[in-house]
Amino acid sequence: MSRLTAVSLAAALLASSSCAVSAENPAPSRAAAQPSFTAIDAIIEQALAEKKFPGAVIIVGHGGRVVFHKAYGHRALGDHPEAMTEDTVFDVASLTKVIATAPSVMELYQQGRFELNDPVAKYLPEFAANGKGDITIRDLLTHYSGLAPDLDLKPVWEGKGEGFRLAFDSVPVTPPGVQFRYSDINFITLGALVEKLSGMPEEEYVAKYVAEPLGMRHTRYLPPEEWRAEIAPTQYDEHGVMLRGVVHDPTARRMGGVAGHAGLFSTAGDVAIYAQNLLDRLAGRPSRFPLTQLTLEKMTTPEQPATAVAMRGLGWDIDTPFSGNRGELFPVGSFGHTGFTGTSLWMDPASDTYVVMMTNAVYPNGGVVTTPVRAAVATAAAQAVGVRNDGGARAAKLTGYNESLAGMRHRPDRNGAVKTGIDVLETDHFAMFRKLAEAHGGQLRLGLLTNQTGLDAQGRRTIDVLAKDASAAVPGLKLTTLFSPEHGIAGALDKEGIANTTDAVTGIPVISLYGAKPEDRRPSVETLKQLDAVVIDLQDAGVRFYTYEAVTRYFLEAAAQTKTPIIVLDRPDPVNGAYVQGPISDAGLESYVNVAPVPARHGLTLGEMARYLNGELKLGAPLTVVAMQGWQRGDWFDDTGLAWTNPSPNLRSERAAMLYPGIGLIETTNLSVGRGTDTPFEQVGAAWIDGPGSVALAHALNARFLPGVRFLPVSFTPEKPYPYAGELCHGVAMTITDRNVLDAPEMGIEIVAATRKLYPQQLQITKLQTLLASESTLDAIEAGRDPQHIAEGWRPAIEEFEAKRKAYLLY
Repeated sequence: MSRLTAVSLAAALLASSSCAVSAENPAPSRAAAQPSFTAIDAIIEQALAEKKFPGAVIIVGHGGRVVFHKAYGHRALGDHPEAMTEDTVFDVASLTKVIATAPSVMELYQQGRFELNDPVAKYLPEFAANGKGDITIRDLLTHYSGLAPDLDLKPVWEGKGEGFRLAFDSVPVTPPGVQFRYSDINFITLGALVEKLSGMPEEEYVAKYVAEPLGMRHTRYLPPEEWRAEIAPTQYDEHGVMLRGVVHDPTARRMGGVAGHAGLFSTAGDVAIYAQNLLDRLAGRPSRFPLTQLTLEKMTTPEQPATAVAMRGLGWDIDTPFSGNRGELFPVGSFGHTGFTGTSLWMDPASDTYVVMMTNAVYPNGGVVTTPVRAAVATAAAQAVGVRNDGGARAAKLTGYNESLAGMRHRPDRNGAVKTGIDVLETDHFAMFRKLAEAHGGQLRLGLLTNQTGLDAQGRRTIDVLAKDASAAVPGLKLTTLFSPEHGIAGALDKEGIANTTDAVTGIPVISLYGAKPEDRRPSVETLKQLDAVVIDLQDAGVRFYTYEAVTRYFLEAAAQTKTPIIVLDRPDPVNGAYVQGPISDAGLESYVNVAPVPARHGLTLGEMARYLNGELKLGAPLTVVAMQGWQRGDWFDDTGLAWTNPSPNLRSERAAMLYPGIGLIETTNLSVGRGTDTPFEQVGAAWIDGPGSVALAHALNARFLPGVRFLPVSFTPEKPYPYAGELCHGVAMTITDRNVLDAPEMGIEIVAATRKLYPQQLQITKLQTLLASESTLDAIEAGRDPQHIAEGWRPAIEEFEAKRKAYLLY
């Protein structure tokens, strides 16, 4: 075997990198300051002294070139010790997953052979055994399949085919999409998928489509005998034979040395070539990497379920309990993987840096914990090349996802409460109104759509602030008309057919927009023609079917005809603006409880929703949003410092608001959602569910291991005029255990599915469509599909919505 020396490695990397020497990009001067890697020397020497491993090879790449490459210690000990060399071949163990199997899978994805959300059983029908029919290819790649960590090795079995059969017959530990569980079975199955779709053994596919295009001449399954002398031995097997050139992983060994999760052998230099080409491709530089830039972007950014905490790409580790090899300085947005034998790779596109660490830590008697060493090496490498943990450019690209990680906790740096739109107007002494008055010849007739939630920081009604303070500050301004949405101007009425009235304090007439007829819910064009501007100040719930959004749309539509300026005084999304969840309603089903084709939980403030509607629906209304000051997308309501005011009679707490996107979604079925009790939207039940049924329902839901919520059997009796008034209902109450991972719309679907299984005759499921407004979702529920995968099916549309909404975000 020809040795890949440090010089030839540098040449190979230089040839594959955008940093090729040219007149425009000259070679770096030898006199230029070089980073110091003495800290890595000290770390490895100490690890050798503590017998963490017999030897190691470290490569650090930065800026398109190798800046550090060194071998330490020995690759074999005993009577004839062998020095570790830079070109030592290692059993890379689970690096197989990301160097061989994942890119092979994604190369087939590029060919259009499958979709990530396709069930695995679509291509491997045997895999559907034991309830695995809904596990998707994405679930396998992200380790959210619910499968056990490994195959059972207690019975005697042998052969790749038998390994595949055992994987296909495996029984899930949890439902898919619920919990991150690192599993070799996932990648054993993906190896089978590669073979099925390509018609080639995995070792041949990897050689042809990964190793050969990259020039990785010392990377392969089943290394030949002539390599043996330069392979790092690992451990004695069960027969007392030292494994050298034979895969260490016992499952892969039983499968003949070739498996999707382990079995690959490689050198540090080849892994460095792989890493450099990958970084080059991501950066849009010339590269031999077999995947496109777009495919790699998808592969190396978070792809796990929206409610998940552990952050995984497609194969790659981004931020999980296994991310110790990231060290302290590489930011979220970098990615990597480890191997059980002592191998490690971490890459940071933001700083154009990678760290390869290859050891045979399992030699000779089993593994030693090397995570602290890996972390220390990564930190030292990052320090040497000048990486700062400031997130970097790539981390900034992940903000659409990482908004859910920012501002989730109570922020100790909060300096006072958030200023809502009305507070900002007051601080600015109503300058906006002064300009409008000037444009209307010194007169300004204002209308105001508001209710009990329209309060400033002092607790004064927006009605009074505009009628008194604004009128005093802006001569000619007069608040002439009030409009009230559903529940009336005081937000206390829970009925239809609310009549017009007069505000008792100011004597200003109140036009109810919740009259008995559908047309009474829209402001009339004639009324708007009598106004010079309309102000909207309402606390929304951040949910598509909350009617304050619909009435805002109706004002925009009317104002588009009259050219009456609409001014929205913005308020927080009470369940924060970082999460987007739930089904997008079907186009053409817009109604008073379906403002537009947007997700059930859209992550927009009312001001942002107004901007979105005005822009995406091309309404053309003259719209201004007075943005808040101090609010961030990750803020929950209790982060704002604002006092909670019930937005509607039955939405009585932030806790209920968190559950509302899911519980509210199902309230048009014949399930009670707790209206008429002390805790509406925090419990679900019906008179046709008995006591044992509520226990069974709670058990069934808890067995689903839904992130962030648990269920308790409960009994309640609603009061008039709500469903089941005076009747004893049994059902479940929800306890939120982690609001940051709760997917409330998915939870709502889970409740419906579990109730339907227990009470298929009693549950009137078709009525769900009123607020669900998604025919495909309803069809999937009726067909008995797993709710986790129904929710997973929402993701492409959600991603499309998130891309569109970016243009309308204010925070």
